[in-house]
Amino acid sequence: MENKPLVSVLMTVYNREKYIAEAIESVMASTYKNWELIIVDDRSKDQSVTIAKAYQEQDKRIKVYINEENLGDYPNRNKAASYAKGKYLKYVDADDMIYPYGLQQLVFYMEQFPEAGYGLCSLSQDKHQKFPFQLNPTEAYQRQYFKEKLFHKAPLSAIINKSIFEKAGGFTGKRMLGDFEMWHILSQEFSVVLMPQGIVWYREHDEQEMADHRSDPMQPYKYVLLAENLINSPKCPLNEGEKAKALKKIDYTKSRSILSATKHYSLSKALELKRQSKLSYIQIFLNLFSK
Repeated sequence: MENKPLVSVLMTVYNREKYIAEAIESVMASTYKNWELIIVDDRSKDQSVTIAKAYQEQDKRIKVYINEENLGDYPNRNKAASYAKGKYLKYVDADDMIYPYGLQQLVFYMEQFPEAGYGLCSLSQDKHQKFPFQLNPTEAYQRQYFKEKLFHKAPLSAIINKSIFEKAGGFTGKRMLGDFEMWHILSQEFSVVLMPQGIVWYREHDEQEMADHRSDPMQPYKYVLLAENLINSPKCPLNEGEKAKALKKIDYTKSRSILSATKHYSLSKALELKRQSKLSYIQIFLNLFSK
């Protein structure tokens, strides 16, 4: 077991001048010292780069890069990872923060399970065992689809073995869906380590893309459609009976989403969801009333 492996903290930036200083300082305050902070600016139009470069002058572990063109969220996450030299990748977005002991905890937990591909933190207390513990691919999918959500965590709540991330090919680039998809993909082959809350701090504000979820029912609906595709993948670790059970739950969720869009948004929005669902009106009715 390596005593203090290098952690590559990856901070992607686009117009975060209001928050980036706090994010950088949270990394600099880490009790775990063997880190590098890679800041990749995606052509910000504010003072984000100026602020980041000021910190680069203070600490040689901080490196600032500026993209030649705007890549977008997940392609920029891949770009940041391409500069990394550490054993582990740890995303800390420019509007979020990590607690002083966060890196130390993450490394401590991951090093107990050297065969694991990644870890997820910020999880509610498990009823049956204490953190950390490891789930193999089948167990991870079973937890997500039959027990409690697992793959909904943002990159801030993950630590990833760099070699595993590269083997998976990085994020595919799906807007807003990339992390949800990545945890599915990694868990097709590798174990995940589950970790407690209190390691990172996620900031909520109106400038985030996730704010779209409150105004457009299609945004959360895309997660349901993606889940369906991932369950149907030949790489899904569930057996055929479990796949069928998971797909039945997904069909129910699709039907509920269509009904909800009718009530809370508009008929046109509901019809848009229905077209994407590939469900007939009879199937929707049966899904809702045979639950």
